[in-house]
Amino acid sequence: MTKNILKQFALLLIISLSIGNLYAQDQNNFELSKNLEIYADLIRQLNLNYADDINPGELNTIAIDALLNKLDPYTVYVPESRREDFELMTKGEYGGIGALIQKQGDHVVISEPYEGFPAQRMGLKAGDEIHAINGENALNKSSSDISEKLKGTPGTSIVLTVKRYGDTTLQDIELIREKIKFPNIPYFGMVNDDIGYINLLQFNPNAGNEVRNAFNKLKEENSLNGIILDLRSNGGGLLNEAVELVNIFVPKNEVIVTTRGKVSSNTRIHRTRNNPVDLKIPLVVLVSSSSASSSEIAAGAIQDLDRGVIVGEKTFGKGLVQNILELPYNSKMKLTVAKYYIPSGRCIQAIDYFDEEIVDSTNSKQDSLLNMYKTAGGRVVYDKGGIEPDISIKGREFSQISGDLYAQNYMFKFANEFVLENDTILSPREFVITDSVYHDFKKYVEKQDFNYKTETEILLENLEKSAGREDYKSVIEDLLKDVKKEIVKEKKKDIDKNRLEIEEMLKVEIVSRYYYQKGKIESSLVNDPEIAEAVKLINDKELYDSILDGTNK
Repeated sequence: MTKNILKQFALLLIISLSIGNLYAQDQNNFELSKNLEIYADLIRQLNLNYADDINPGELNTIAIDALLNKLDPYTVYVPESRREDFELMTKGEYGGIGALIQKQGDHVVISEPYEGFPAQRMGLKAGDEIHAINGENALNKSSSDISEKLKGTPGTSIVLTVKRYGDTTLQDIELIREKIKFPNIPYFGMVNDDIGYINLLQFNPNAGNEVRNAFNKLKEENSLNGIILDLRSNGGGLLNEAVELVNIFVPKNEVIVTTRGKVSSNTRIHRTRNNPVDLKIPLVVLVSSSSASSSEIAAGAIQDLDRGVIVGEKTFGKGLVQNILELPYNSKMKLTVAKYYIPSGRCIQAIDYFDEEIVDSTNSKQDSLLNMYKTAGGRVVYDKGGIEPDISIKGREFSQISGDLYAQNYMFKFANEFVLENDTILSPREFVITDSVYHDFKKYVEKQDFNYKTETEILLENLEKSAGREDYKSVIEDLLKDVKKEIVKEKKKDIDKNRLEIEEMLKVEIVSRYYYQKGKIESSLVNDPEIAEAVKLINDKELYDSILDGTNK
């Protein structure tokens, strides 16, 4: 009798919940229909009766953006006018001349031509000023204005009127636009005799296969005893490409990531589909605080399956999946449809945008609320909002003077001056900043009357203002003057005190003029502390194995 009553109660509860869900759904549908009708009539009345002319399309876009702003930052509306930029963001390709640009003074200049694309093939170089595009004056235009003009349908021509760096005359250069596709792998090679390196910039189409090909090439041409996969600053991309990448190093049919959403079609298990290339070679994955999304899937899966060691900073913490939905009139929406979970069961999403009590983007899990998970081999890992490296290395922090020398384009312009005097340089690995070159750079900076404001000077300014408000200025005025004089003296020494990091930045800037993006990366690896740590780890088999089996403390 009791069992029958319990069964009847359970059935009644299920029916009640079902009716409740249907009622809630009906209520949502009614609210949606009602508010759509109100919104449509509101826009109509504005268009008919507002005191001045309005732009309904622009207002509509603002309204949609405000609506989506209440959700997560990855759910966005893409009107037809922004479709090309969206294609660039999602596919890493566009129609153009293949060059980075930046505003310097009154002009936009070429900051970095991509090797093998129209700008570089037609001789455009870093520092060249754009004075006109197809005869239209480019003076005082913004970088975004010029970028729009440079982009266009592949196969169409464009005439740039430019002034070469170091020249006084103008010349017209005709270029044919091409499909410009950012490479998934800007560089791969050997960091020493037996350790390979692959830099993966993004997870755009074919990324997994490209890593596979790069790895096979390194393995065929060298006696490979370890591989470094660099995912630092890799903002992600296609989820399936992350699965393909991990498949290079783990067996077929392994679960790499599971997506779970409200709609059943968005709940999927993604497994490796192919036979692996190599299951044993020591693997180190480099990550940074800006490694996100598919980067975190790849790094997290490799960590959870105990296939490699993760080195660097804790990753960004983006565990949300987006789909692209087509909307009327050639518009689109990128919509968050699910969360993803890596093999241990962790969701690495750092910020809970679905929590109604969220106040700002700093919201993240407290240590006391962390859940414990285990890797395939039994190592303990936590859902800390991102992938916690097995070996943490804080990202390099540069001094104020180094940052200002770079940001104010002193390094950029000196590199251009250097090119005018030097037709060639040594290879990216061999080129160094000699005493003579550094001396020339110091003279160049002094001649340009370079100045910058230190954090200490800003604090003194604030102190002076506070003293003025509180009527203490006369008391500390002489003391402040003496302190300021001493700071000015010390600032003159900063360019020598921080020589090592300034040299490193200057070296990479100069190398880029001769060897482009590949050369920049190769040159930067020479004194990279995370590369050095990865090499040390691969060479120390006992330490490497102890991290993966959990015995290293």
